[in-house]
Amino acid sequence: MSRFALIKAVLGPIMRLMFRPRVEGVENIPGDGPVILAGNHLTFIDSVIMPLKCDRQVFFIGKDEYVTGKGLKGRLMAWFFTGVGMIPVDRDGGRGGVAALMTGRRVLDEGKVFAIYPEGTRSPDGRLYRGRTGIARLTLMTGAPVVPFAVIGTDKLQPGGAGLPRPGKVTVRFGEAMEFSRYEGMDRDRYVLRAVTDSVMTEVMRLSGQEYVDMYASKAKEAA
Repeated sequence: MSRFALIKAVLGPIMRLMFRPRVEGVENIPGDGPVILAGNHLTFIDSVIMPLKCDRQVFFIGKDEYVTGKGLKGRLMAWFFTGVGMIPVDRDGGRGGVAALMTGRRVLDEGKVFAIYPEGTRSPDGRLYRGRTGIARLTLMTGAPVVPFAVIGTDKLQPGGAGLPRPGKVTVRFGEAMEFSRYEGMDRDRYVLRAVTDSVMTEVMRLSGQEYVDMYASKAKEAA
């Protein structure tokens, strides 16, 4: 049994008891080949609940501090996060975005599932913010289809993204796969990148029912 299968077997019953997750449209995720999952990001537990509700293992970028802790707690955290598919990347500084993009491309080139939050950070207020164009670059560079998703209700269970989540109900909703082969070779055209990103975010908004804000979440946090 793989580490992911073990974690899923152990956490699955606990998650069902605590969050009573309702999953819709999971059949929209292709059973093989590279796939990009792109969705909203409300709180920390999004990255635990959504991957564990997929049949295929999902890989995603996470802060390297989650796997660099000391002592027994640090080793357990590293074992857990890498086991559920997190790939640690130092996202600070100017090269963080490039490293994340290249990591995603490597995962997709291996025919795996890669999840990304186009907003780039957690929503500061529950609304959906403008997507960054890394999602468009990934799908145009690799040809991988994009399956939009929405996690609904996690912000009520873990406000602010910190502390232990409280019990409650969560919905994970996957939309139909989107492909952008008509833009092949145009991954450096900023107008194309913006159009692709906005079309993905429109689907995420439809799935989540969130109010859309046409500004980056990071700018909203700075202004708060």
